[in-house]
Amino acid sequence: QVQLVESGGGLVQAGGSLRLSCAASVNIFSINVMGWYRQIPGKQREFVATITSGGSTNYADSVKGRFTISRDNAKNTVYLQMNGLKPEDTAVYYCNAVRGVVLYVYWGQGTQVTVSS
Repeated sequence: QVQLVESGGGLVQAGGSLRLSCAASVNIFSINVMGWYRQIPGKQREFVATITSGGSTNYADSVKGRFTISRDNAKNTVYLQMNGLKPEDTAVYYCNAVRGVVLYVYWGQGTQVTVSS
């Protein structure tokens, strides 16, 4: 079982920055892929960024060049640095982990990000 706890959300003006953190309850070396997804009420959850245990990253086109995903293995934490925020980035951001041979999927409780224009 993996527990994920997000933090770092809040209210920011357009053009500003926020850094989200996702702390895992296990050694993240044991997690195949960790990532961030976001969801607006009434819409499907969408992919934002992922990072593998080997450090490979992948980003949604809408955030490329503005967001950076990283990991601190010593702290069992994954970060999402968000720069150049836009009102359309407003959403609840969820941390995600995929672990094991059978690829169990775990989700955090979410953290709200609101970008004002």
